[in-house]
Parts: sequence; structure tokens; C-alpha cells
Amino acid sequence: MIKVGDPLPSVTLQEYSEVEGNGCSIGPNPVKVQEAAAGKTIAVFALPGAFTPTCSAKHVPGYVQNAEEFRKAGVDEIWCVSVNDAFVMGAWARDQKTSGKVRMLGDGSGEFAKATGLTLDLNSKGMGLRSARYSMLVKDGKVASLNVEAPGKFEVSDAATLLAQAKG
Repeated sequence: MIKVGDPLPSVTLQEYSEVEGNGCSIGPNPVKVQEAAAGKTIAVFALPGAFTPTCSAKHVPGYVQNAEEFRKAGVDEIWCVSVNDAFVMGAWARDQKTSGKVRMLGDGSGEFAKATGLTLDLNSKGMGLRSARYSMLVKDGKVASLNVEAPGKFEVSDAATLLAQAKG
């Protein structure tokens, strides 16, 4: 499992863009994790799935509502990572009104989740292999803090906890 001090995995996530610009075309665009994180402070949170109850009602809204506070604490970007494709993440971004606040990044094949060692087996619920629920503060591509939830819990990966660590 990834730990404090480790670099983020060298994988590519996908982000759905609705507007063309900054070298991004409309539709799914690759996000090379190590390149995208270089020289930045990023609040990353991952969760089991788009449109799921806790993720939609609590996890994403907390980061959207606190986006400005994260910026004031020196965080350049907030990333939400889930084992869903870019199209689903784009639809969820519209639903959650994350534009300009949280980047919704699809880990469609679970490569990021597997590379971090933070997977969650939800085969028994018909959801396959997913990401565990966690948050991490990343500085210049390396993990500065990591908060991993116990299965079925939502206690330490919330926006307030990571924001306190970013301010710390």
C-alpha cells in the first residue's frame, strides 16, 4: 500500500472535458498522474463509485464546498478519483457542480487503485474491484499525508480532515 513519502503511481487517468481549451478536446482526455502532480500541492480523495449514496451525499460535496478554503491553504487542485470511466465521471461532475473546484478523474481500469494498493473488492455487490475510500495530500508528486477509511466507514477521508492537514 502507498504510504507517506511515496510518489504517486505512474499511470494515466481520464478526465471528461465539456469545453475545448488548454490543450484539451471535448470528451475524455488523458491525465498523466506524475506529470499533472509535478510542482503542485494536490488534495486527492478517492471513493468506491460515482452516484453512490455516501460518495454523492457527503464525500464530493464536502470538497466542493471547501474548494476555496483548500486554495487559501495552498492547495493548487482537488482531485476526485473513482474506478469509473470518464463519461460517468463527467456526468457526475455536472450533477455535483464540481466545475472549477474539483477535477473528476476516471480510473476506468482500476490501474491507479491497484498501483496504490488501495482497492476494495465489491464483487459480492456486483460492482467489481473498486477504490477504497481515502484522502491524501500530495506535494510535488509525493504523498504528504494519507487517510484510509475502514470498509464501509466515512470518518477520516472527509474534506475537513484533509483541509486541517493542508493548513497544518
